[in-house]
Amino acid sequence: MIAAMTPLEWAEKACDTLMNKFEPEKLPPDRFHYHQGVFLSGMEKCWRASGKQKYYEYIKRWVDSHVLADGSIKKYNSDELDDIQPGVLLFNLYEQTGDERYKKALHTLVPLLKSWRTNPSGGFWHKGNCQNQMWLDGLYMAGPIAVRFGSAFGESEYFDMMAYQAILMARHTKDPVTGLMYHGWDETKQARWADPVTGLAPEFWGRAIGWYPVAMLEMFDYLPDNHKDKAEMVGILQDLLIALTKYQDPVTGLWFQVVDKGDRPDNWREVSCTALYVHAIAKAVRLGYLDAKYMEHARKGYQGVIDTVKFDADGNAIIGQICIGTGIGDYAHYIARPTSENDLHGVGAFLYMCDEMNRAEI
Repeated sequence: MIAAMTPLEWAEKACDTLMNKFEPEKLPPDRFHYHQGVFLSGMEKCWRASGKQKYYEYIKRWVDSHVLADGSIKKYNSDELDDIQPGVLLFNLYEQTGDERYKKALHTLVPLLKSWRTNPSGGFWHKGNCQNQMWLDGLYMAGPIAVRFGSAFGESEYFDMMAYQAILMARHTKDPVTGLMYHGWDETKQARWADPVTGLAPEFWGRAIGWYPVAMLEMFDYLPDNHKDKAEMVGILQDLLIALTKYQDPVTGLWFQVVDKGDRPDNWREVSCTALYVHAIAKAVRLGYLDAKYMEHARKGYQGVIDTVKFDADGNAIIGQICIGTGIGDYAHYIARPTSENDLHGVGAFLYMCDEMNRAEI
């Protein structure tokens, strides 16, 4: 069965597995949050590719359990970028139904960014209790929704806003030696993890690096090609993805939890970052941002992830080797993080991967 399954069939299997486990209203955690948002964003891609209405209905039920009739959102943290991200699901629901509450909810969430707290250089705080800290993850949380909002509602200031965030983040987190990007940057150097000279996080964490190019490519879906910052952003994307190919495990095709230290015996191969890299490389090739030769890395990574998937007695997929949600720390911090099976952001990353590999018709 495994050898015969296409990327789309793998995506459907992953969606069905989570649908069997959770009624949509019960997806954890009990608030409007990116854990559900990335999984359901992946499910939305599966719905578009498969045409199966059950996926659309599942997404709609989750959103409807959080968005009230007046367009307000029942429970979310208005100072956390993580709780902005699931709003990206509202665009499709508004397009499909014309229900104004989805539009109102978008106008509740996205304009929060106009008054978001920033570091001295204007970079968004990741959340209220992370003063002055920019995390790579943050571009995925705010970038795609804001740029799409700008496109949908004719508010081009969001193009400039998120291009600035992407470029600022890259300028400060990119390592000139490896080409990789550190997990975070604190301009004030006050965070316990911040380097006292640079303010940088100490390591290159796998999944954080994955969110950044995925976000950039989703922003490109709606950012005008003639935007003043597009060329610089494309260069940043290309440099990062090419740098990542140098750290892929040649044996399994996977990437490591701490990306540049695969030679250490306690480091381990992590599935969600691999899935995000595969998606980003394959999408960048499809859209002409990377040479087609880089698809070999996407194919090898895809197969590496598929090789890790197991099945339970009921035929549900078990996607493992997923690092749980993780803040910024040192090498020991990342290596000691527990792993989970069928974690929502891990399955979401898996769905992103399958969608692009389906388009590539491997």
